[in-house]
Amino acid sequence: MRKIVYCVTALAETSPQAVPLGAACIASAVKNSPLTKSALEVRLAAFSLEDSASAEIEDEIISCAENVLAVCLSVFVWNRGRMEALATKIKRSFPEIHLIAGGPEITASPLSFKNADWTVSGEGEESVPQLLSCLMRGNPDMADIEIQGVYRPGKETDAVCRSSAPSLQNLASPWLDGTLDPSLYSGALWELARGCPFRCSYCYESKGEKKVRYFPVERIEHELEFFAAKKVPQVFVLDPTYNADKKRALDIIRLIKRKAPGTFFSFEARAEFIDRELARAFASIQCSLQFGLQSVHKNVLDSVNRSFNKKLFAKNIGILNQEGVVFGFDLIYGLPEDTPEGFRQSVDFALSLYPNNIEIFCLSVLPGTDLCDKAGSLGLEWQNVPPYNVIKTRGFSCMDIEKARRFSYAADVFYNKGRAVPWFNMVLEPLRIRPSVFLEEFSGFMGGENSSEITFSRLQELQLEFVSVQYKKHRVEKMFPVARDIIVLNNALSLFTAEGRKSCVSLCYHPDDLMSGYPVRFLHENCGKFKNKTQIFGGKNGADWRVVS
Repeated sequence: MRKIVYCVTALAETSPQAVPLGAACIASAVKNSPLTKSALEVRLAAFSLEDSASAEIEDEIISCAENVLAVCLSVFVWNRGRMEALATKIKRSFPEIHLIAGGPEITASPLSFKNADWTVSGEGEESVPQLLSCLMRGNPDMADIEIQGVYRPGKETDAVCRSSAPSLQNLASPWLDGTLDPSLYSGALWELARGCPFRCSYCYESKGEKKVRYFPVERIEHELEFFAAKKVPQVFVLDPTYNADKKRALDIIRLIKRKAPGTFFSFEARAEFIDRELARAFASIQCSLQFGLQSVHKNVLDSVNRSFNKKLFAKNIGILNQEGVVFGFDLIYGLPEDTPEGFRQSVDFALSLYPNNIEIFCLSVLPGTDLCDKAGSLGLEWQNVPPYNVIKTRGFSCMDIEKARRFSYAADVFYNKGRAVPWFNMVLEPLRIRPSVFLEEFSGFMGGENSSEITFSRLQELQLEFVSVQYKKHRVEKMFPVARDIIVLNNALSLFTAEGRKSCVSLCYHPDDLMSGYPVRFLHENCGKFKNKTQIFGGKNGADWRVVS
């Protein structure tokens, strides 16, 4: 009977992006390596931190423990505590099972995971099969095992280095070899390359080789055909800078258009590399782009080794808007040299460009990054356990960090979940206040309402209530009926686009006027009231409307 190797991880949540790709890559490598493929049976096991499936995985391992050679744990910031607990439980009950830990958390600090027998720093597709091959031979003290990037916690070592990077030309695809079953997930993670040409100091890649290695086009084409055949609805592309190589980016978009036109793709890209040709290519497929804006201040970005050209950024985002490409921004609060006012200015700049979403994160001082090495000299105080968030900086007090956290939550509720992008700036125009001030006040208005329990209809009620309060506060309440109609009509259209839900809404103004793009003040002063019921339905070009009474 072949010995069993489990590749185990815990997913942060249940979502289309929750796919155990890291653990699957190791499982696939063990299945296909000449050192292990005929001697070992490989099982992939993953559970969400939102459910209790970890107990089922523990029971499964325990039920066949006498045949288990090793359990490989894929460790991330979000699951380290659960992985350590699982390792402790297995080791206590079955000390003969070899525990191997890898993943970003281990790569950053391979000697810190004390519950493992072995840790693997860096990419493990070559080093893990080599280690398992040695373990199968059963050397009692394992003193002769010397594999680059492989360590024994508790054993002194002169220096720590990463495993040898495998050739991407030879790696088997966990999607194509059956390791990952797309029917178990509502989306897919897709690797087209590894590495990053940039060295942002807060990122795990900050100590990488500052180069990009690409998977072969033949593999990419076969995976696309697989996604299309399996009717995978969403694919999240993991390249940190998809458009770093323009020609390759265009070639893959053409492949997507030809092979998987019915699948929606999400990319991370660099705005400074966008041009008209790329924008039109993105517009030709179902996709969205996410850009790491982080901050608009040069001194802030300099402190984390990140470049930024504000004029070029705005110009290229304007091209995406002209071509109808969906995009969003990431921002970080608590960066070195930043302040609450500087953070608000970054938010205002971001929202002025009409992003489809704005994701706001607290700075994490990740172990093993350049930022971690110099965080003390930058005046950062941070958690020494995951998620390693900053607690205080020279510019942000503890209270400022907490206010920014609440702001992030409010922005997500009002702007992202509230689908406010088509009308947000239009409705704010009569108030003559900054978007950041508006959202900051919404944070207080929300109180303790839990966004995970808010239905879209309740969210619209919250939006209308708050906008009404703001219009009264700024003495423009006479314009509120126009703002109210714009919000109600746009929300009904977005609901049809997202869920195909037809509806009929009551309006005080003609929908053609409301959707003309003119400012609220202009519509109030120049358009007469026209009480009506407007039906939302599917037209030739998507969601459409017509007056029915």
